[in-house]
Amino acid sequence: MLIPWQRLPLNEGQAKGDYYIMYRRISSIMFPIVTIALIITAAWGFNEVQKRNKIMVKAENQYQRSFHNLSYHVDRLHTELGNTLAMNSTSTDTYRKGLVNIWRITSEARNEMTQMPLMGMEFNKTDEFLANLSNFSYRAGIRNFSEKPLTDKESEMLQSLYGHSTEISDMLRGMQDKVLAKGVSWADVEMKLSQNKGPQDNLILDGFQTMEKQVSEYKDVEFDPSIVNIHQTHDKSKLTGTDATVEDIKKKAAEFWAVDPGNVKVVENGTKDSKYQSYSANITSSDGKSTNQMDYTRKGGHPIFYMNPREVGAATKSVDEAIEIAKGFLDKHDYKNMQAVSYDDYQNVANLTFATLQDDVIIYPEKLVIRIALDNGDITGLQASDYVYNMNKKREIKKPAITVEQARKSLSPKLKISRERLAVIQNDVRDEVLCYEFAGTMNKTQYRVFINSSSGNEEKVESLEDKDKDAGK
Repeated sequence: MLIPWQRLPLNEGQAKGDYYIMYRRISSIMFPIVTIALIITAAWGFNEVQKRNKIMVKAENQYQRSFHNLSYHVDRLHTELGNTLAMNSTSTDTYRKGLVNIWRITSEARNEMTQMPLMGMEFNKTDEFLANLSNFSYRAGIRNFSEKPLTDKESEMLQSLYGHSTEISDMLRGMQDKVLAKGVSWADVEMKLSQNKGPQDNLILDGFQTMEKQVSEYKDVEFDPSIVNIHQTHDKSKLTGTDATVEDIKKKAAEFWAVDPGNVKVVENGTKDSKYQSYSANITSSDGKSTNQMDYTRKGGHPIFYMNPREVGAATKSVDEAIEIAKGFLDKHDYKNMQAVSYDDYQNVANLTFATLQDDVIIYPEKLVIRIALDNGDITGLQASDYVYNMNKKREIKKPAITVEQARKSLSPKLKISRERLAVIQNDVRDEVLCYEFAGTMNKTQYRVFINSSSGNEEKVESLEDKDKDAGK
């Protein structure tokens, strides 16, 4: 008697038949799925290849466009230099316009250079040449020609620059013709530079390397140091004193913060041949609970930076109290004749900006920033680089050529003036100029406007953020 859930044994033929039927059923289901999966994979792969090709074509087009634009801008630069030389320098407006055009075209040429894959090759001399030409034309173009016309040396340099721009333009045109004739790909340039396997055999690379060598041999063009360093923030030649040693800095830091010299460890930053040389002093508090850092210049051993990165609790001091604490700190450490000019308070810390006051004139280049913790009035930060690098400059402050009433006429009638005073600032080319400083509000925003005290022209406008506040009196 069979139990219901038992099956009769199958013979071999029946078993094979069942397996064959099961295989066919599975195949009929899986085959379309696998086929669809293969089709999707193939389509995805094809789409990715297409995308990659589009990206490569787009990059190639970008490189080619930048290269041809560079050639175009240098050709225009050569033309504009020639046009400027052909002008009479006494025609100040047109001459200035020519110099400004040179600056603009040179800036455009440098911008195109950054769009090309040249990062793996030496191209410093050409970029430096264009940068100095840009700085020279900008600085010359914005100055008052009636008071300071071009010197004979500057005129001769313009003539030399015109000749050299002819050479560079001819080289770029020659490269351009060969690239178009032979269909050279910038992708090949990028690949060869990425391989970095010594000398590269490529039409474009050879052309740019030849140009770099040619520019490096332009010995007749010597830009004034003020042109070369127009964007350099600090000049170490302005520092006074002899080179400090590690022991000198240890003693200075210990005296500054009234701690034992054994609590100070000093490390040297950079070598004697490096552009900026400094020391970092790590100062451990007397109780050993905190370590602060203070940086000093090597030359003269001047303190330029201090940081105490501690957490600040709830405020118990006002900003006015913080300003008084900062004044006491500055007096104690021989920072003479400093006046608060602006401040902000954020997360219970007051950042106070002070500048030197000379003959009732604010000297903004000699400024420093002090951070005061508003929980107990501790000094938690000092940034004095601007002060240190400008404090020894001798300034003769001349009497303004215009009155404050005349300067006020250059302001927007919408500006509600709250304060006015004389101040020395650095303009766009880092020259110091005496200005009338006007502080006021417009559209609920605080502004400081600086009007040149000689020409009456607007030198600079600064908008103070919501957290910044004018501290002038």
